Amino acid sequence: MHPLIVKDVRKKFRQGDRWIQALAGISLTVEQGNFLAIMGASGSGKSTLLHLMAGLTNPDDGQVLINDTDLSKMNDRQLTLFRRHQIGLIFQAFNLIPTLSAEENLRLPLLLDGTSDEQIVAKSDSLLAQLGLLERRTHRPDALSGGEQQRIAIGRALITDPAVILADEPTGNLDSANSQSVCELLHKLCTEQHRTILMVTHEPSVAVWASEVAILKDGKLVTRFATEGIDAEALAIRYQEALKNN
Repeated sequence: MHPLIVKDVRKKFRQGDRWIQALAGISLTVEQGNFLAIMGASGSGKSTLLHLMAGLTNPDDGQVLINDTDLSKMNDRQLTLFRRHQIGLIFQAFNLIPTLSAEENLRLPLLLDGTSDEQIVAKSDSLLAQLGLLERRTHRPDALSGGEQQRIAIGRALITDPAVILADEPTGNLDSANSQSVCELLHKLCTEQHRTILMVTHEPSVAVWASEVAILKDGKLVTRFATEGIDAEALAIRYQEALKNN
């Protein structure tokens, strides 16, 4: 069983009096424990693809399967519950609730599930320790740095032990030092905990932390390659060549 399978997905959007083909038949599989970065220029379809994989919108054609479950077969309530348990979402804007502490934001998915207090405390304490944020647990988001806020958001995505983690430009609001810290954390989650991660990014310096890179252009997957043995500069060159030659 593969945690994530995308089969020939297509999606169009209406813009004024014309239709825009956002995705033109993309298929890909992400193996257990793989870290895949999706790259592409603005309008290439990478954010639309991530939204389909998160069950936030449905494809016009094709399928998205997570742990062999077809997302298009579920109603809104079923999707909400499935997403809470099986899909960890990380956003560029952190999306933390400003009136809650770091610890409360982290615990939110378990609280919504009615998990016992004992289990919530044990899981949140363990994650806060992994994230290096035990001493910041009572701080609200406005008292945390951007990097700390994103680490709390990552912890919130992990707390239900989802099948797949989907990250949408997770370093987009961070400086270079915090960006590297978040990339190191995602890489460590993959290599040490065998987490399955798919990340959308436009930055070669971020994508190089993934084990594979897939490049989209005009709603199509034009190439996919492993990052082993290449640095950010070489990846940037390969990215530009893929866009130019396809």
